[in-house]
Amino acid sequence: MNNVFYTLAAGEENPGSGSFSVLLPKNYDIFWSLICFVVILILFWKFVLPAYNKMLQEREDRIEGGMKRAEAQQAEAKAALEKYNAQLADARAEAAEIREQARERGKQIEAEAKTQAEEESRRIVASGEKQLEASRAQVISELRSDIGQNSINLAEKLLGGELSSATKQSSTIDNFLSELDSVAPAGK
Repeated sequence: MNNVFYTLAAGEENPGSGSFSVLLPKNYDIFWSLICFVVILILFWKFVLPAYNKMLQEREDRIEGGMKRAEAQQAEAKAALEKYNAQLADARAEAAEIREQARERGKQIEAEAKTQAEEESRRIVASGEKQLEASRAQVISELRSDIGQNSINLAEKLLGGELSSATKQSSTIDNFLSELDSVAPAGK
């Protein structure tokens, strides 16, 4: 616009005629504009563009690093999950083995308890039989002495005399008991 006024002030009659164009600036304007453009372009190329590229590269590296870290963490998580599942499977197998051992031990304890109970039962029965045999022997001994005394008393009454001598008493008792023993087994 200044060019138009400058041209008009210079006294040219027709601004559209000749070498002057409203759309094209003067050559010196184009030259200085190009120099400014080149200086700005060089400054931009030297200082701004490297900083911008550096910033973009850092962002790209962070994104790629973040993706790699995420992949690594995902791989670690997957490995940890597999390890956990393996440990869980091992623990389940170990628990099953422990249960089986406990069952076997329970059966073994049951068998031992049954064996001990049978042994205790046999011991108690044997002890009872011994005690019964001892009681029987004691009763027989008491009965022999009582029967012997009763037989002496009965013999005295029957004979009318007193059997005082010990040899007579013992022979009479032995004869009576031997007869009694021979009668008892036949009666059984």
